[in-house]
Amino acid sequence: MDKEVRKQLKISAASLAEVNRLLLDPNNKLVNDILAVISKYGTIEEINRKSREARKLPNLMKRLREMNSPFVPDLGWLQEQRDKGAFISVKDYRRKVLGDKADTMRFKSAYAVTLEISAFQYFPWIISQAKQCIEKGELMPGRFIRVRNMKESEADQGDLLAGMAAMQMIGASYVDTLDTKGTDGSNIHLGGPDTITGYFGGIGQPNDYPSKWLDEFLYYYTNYGIYQVLNINAGTILLGFLIHRLGIDNEFKISVFVGNDNPYSVWWTLMMAKLFSRPDGTTPLIGFNLSNTVNNATIEMSAAIRKALGFENVVRIEHHITECYRHIVRQPYDRRAELIQLAEHVKNVSAKHEGGDPDVEASREHPSDILEYFLPKADVEAKGLMPALLANYMDKHAALNHTAEELTRRGLAFVAAKKLHK
Repeated sequence: MDKEVRKQLKISAASLAEVNRLLLDPNNKLVNDILAVISKYGTIEEINRKSREARKLPNLMKRLREMNSPFVPDLGWLQEQRDKGAFISVKDYRRKVLGDKADTMRFKSAYAVTLEISAFQYFPWIISQAKQCIEKGELMPGRFIRVRNMKESEADQGDLLAGMAAMQMIGASYVDTLDTKGTDGSNIHLGGPDTITGYFGGIGQPNDYPSKWLDEFLYYYTNYGIYQVLNINAGTILLGFLIHRLGIDNEFKISVFVGNDNPYSVWWTLMMAKLFSRPDGTTPLIGFNLSNTVNNATIEMSAAIRKALGFENVVRIEHHITECYRHIVRQPYDRRAELIQLAEHVKNVSAKHEGGDPDVEASREHPSDILEYFLPKADVEAKGLMPALLANYMDKHAALNHTAEELTRRGLAFVAAKKLHK
């Protein structure tokens, strides 16, 4: 009976034909709106060319010098330290943790865990982080999440450009967070925490905001070369798939705020990725940040679906190992032990550190707070919070290095900043 019942799940050619008819219908306003936004920036070929040129490191540095950015000397220092091999190598890091035992151990490189930190808000933080890594023989992350207001970063003496340049110099992947989202006032019924129940399923991009989101993305794509952004809404996730299918070389990561908390929700999204993949099989979906509620069984089943659809080496599963201490999850929140189990057999996983280790956070006069991600820099400085926020960031850095140490002790591999830790 199971075999006969299962056959009912097959998608008919007629149903697929209906979907294609809708996609290709010249009167489909939703597709027409997408094409209208894209046309503002030129042809697909022109848009991709502008993006490639804008993100080239020499062009980023030229723009920083032309605006007399104070970050140019720090970038020069970072590049110099990289080139002279000031950062600890992976081999030496393993010796530091394991001693002579490291020389005879075999590490499971095929299951290497990406060391991820969030959120990298201000460019100077990465210099503080790099100096500590050189001094103490620590690791720089292999992936950075950026959540600062884009327009503010763009206007802040080249902070946006400098962050992009640093990522290229150290060999790390990163994702930016666009300003077009429900918390920007587009959802007129939302206020602060007093309206929190209105956020459930509704903070994304209401009404005509997906088109605005696309417009904002293409602005940063063509003017700065930013190609990978956070995605927090089902509508803009679909948009991300559609514009990639049309030929734009975009990428996106699904945010934890989407709430993918079971393997069926993951399956749904990965099916869309497969349906709208290009003829060569590529998809713009590059990362999948699951809900904090998932357990290892959820991730294992999601990984099985990912593998079955051919995305195991493409779509990274990004798992929160630590979280901000305030206003996001119940504490203590520490998933490191579960990660160690996963890293034995699940490929392409990212260990995201969004908070310090809970015991460290509990001892801080100012523990990390997710709500402070959204404070304007002027407010941060007016309240004298910048030193505290940097300290919070460095606690996350310490948690990340704690994870790297535990992985190493168990013969497991990690991905740190590839151009620094060779």
